[in-house]
Amino acid sequence: MNNFGEDLITVEELCEWLMIGKTIAYRLLNSGEIQAFKISRTWKIPRSCVLDFMNRRAGIEIYKPK
Repeated sequence: MNNFGEDLITVEELCEWLMIGKTIAYRLLNSGEIQAFKISRTWKIPRSCVLDFMNRRAGIEIYKPK
């Protein structure tokens, strides 16, 4: 059985990963710069989408998931 929940992070974790505040995090999510989705009022952010964002912003491949 897959643990899909482990592949999702919260807005708070996103802030920690990118060292940004919630305002910037929500701006990135609402603009679609970081792909994510909402269930009810809660953002669900795939880890792979955050890594893709980081790779795009750095202009290099920082990390490639297996």
